Amino acid sequence: MKKSLLAVAALSAIAGAAQAQSSVTIYGVLDVGYVNQKSDGAGRSARSNASNSFIGSSAEQTSRLGFRGTEDLGGGMSAIFTVETGLQPVNNSASAWNNRQSFVGLKKNGTGQFTLGTMYTPAFQALSATDVGQTNNMVGSAVYPQQEPNGNGNPGIAGFAGSDGTSGTSNAITVRTTNTIQAQSDKFAGFSLGAMYTQNGSTVTNTNTASVTNNWTGWGLKADYTWQKLYVVAAVNRLKSNNTGPAANNLPINAAGWTGASGGLQSQDNQVYGAATYDFGILKAYLQYINRKVESGVNANFYAKRSAQQIGVRSYITPTIEGWANIGNGSHTTFGAGQPKANFVAWQAGLNYYLSKRTNVYGIYGTNNMSSAQPVNPALNVSSFAVGVRHTF
Repeated sequence: MKKSLLAVAALSAIAGAAQAQSSVTIYGVLDVGYVNQKSDGAGRSARSNASNSFIGSSAEQTSRLGFRGTEDLGGGMSAIFTVETGLQPVNNSASAWNNRQSFVGLKKNGTGQFTLGTMYTPAFQALSATDVGQTNNMVGSAVYPQQEPNGNGNPGIAGFAGSDGTSGTSNAITVRTTNTIQAQSDKFAGFSLGAMYTQNGSTVTNTNTASVTNNWTGWGLKADYTWQKLYVVAAVNRLKSNNTGPAANNLPINAAGWTGASGGLQSQDNQVYGAATYDFGILKAYLQYINRKVESGVNANFYAKRSAQQIGVRSYITPTIEGWANIGNGSHTTFGAGQPKANFVAWQAGLNYYLSKRTNVYGIYGTNNMSSAQPVNPALNVSSFAVGVRHTF
C-alpha cells in the first residue's frame, strides 16, 4: 500500500513538473455587431452617394483564434511560439485559415527574444501600443485608416469595410510581414529596442522568355522609453520590392494608391511612426504621428505619400464604462510632385460598457472628411457607426 502511494506521488510530481515546463494557451476574440456606413462625394468630379448597413464583425477588434505556447529549456531560456488565425463569425461558411501570425523562437529572461515567421512589423507594434482607438476597424482614425475593400478608394480615406465588417488592411502602415526574423530586447533603464529583417526572393528562368526575379526585402527598427507614466516610441519600416522581368517596368502606384506589402513590382516603401502617451490617472492622453511614402523603382518622381497626426484621450468614466475620443488631420499626394493633393480631417468617439473583464458592449462613431481643389481626388465625406458585443477568451 505504501509503495502504491509512493508511486502515485512520484507520477504526480513528474506530471506537475512537465506541466510547469511546457504550456499552451488558447486565446481569441469574437466581435459582432450592427454597422452603418455612409459616404457622399462632391467637388469637380462628384462621387455617387453610398450607404449600407449590416450585421458585421470586428468593428472594435478583429475576431481571431490563437494558440500561444512556451517550453522551459532551463537556465532562464525558453522556446516560444504563436499561431493565430482570423475569424469570420458572420460568414455563412466556415472561416478560412487566415495567417495573422505564425512564429517560433527563443526567449532569455533578462535579455529578450528572437523569433522567425509571420509577425507584426515594428512600426505596427509601436502603433498598436499607442493608438487611442486601440487599432479598431472603424472610420475616424487619421493614423490607422481602413482601406476600402475593393481598392477603389483614394489613399488615406477610411472607407467602407468589407462584408465581414472590416477590410483588415490600412493605407497608412504595413501591419505584418512574412519570411521575417525579429529580435526584441527586455527593458533596460526604461529603454527597449526591436528590429526585424524580411527576405523572400526567387529567380525563374524560362527558355522562351527572359529570367524573372521576384525579390522582396525589408527591415524595421523600434525604440521605446518608459518613465513613470510617460511612454515614448519611434519606429520605422523600410520595405523594398525589386522584381525584374517582362512586367518589371509597370509602375507600382495607381489612382487607388499603393497596394501590397511594398507597393508594387519595383518600389521603395518607407514608413515612419512616432507617438507618446501620458497617464494622468483620470485619463490617458495620446499624441501620434505617421508618414508613408512609396516610390517607384523605375521613376523616383512617381510616388504616393501620406502623412497624418492625431491627438486623443481615453478614460474610465466609471469602473465599468470606458470612453475615448480622437481627432487628427493630414494629407496625401498621388502620382508625385506637382500632382493632385488632398487634405483630410478625421475624428472618432467610442464607449465600452464592461459586463465582465472579458465581455463588453460598445458603440463607436467616426467620420473622415477629405477636400481637394483638384479634379482628381474630389471631396469625400465618410461616416460610420457600430454597436456590438465583444468577448475575449
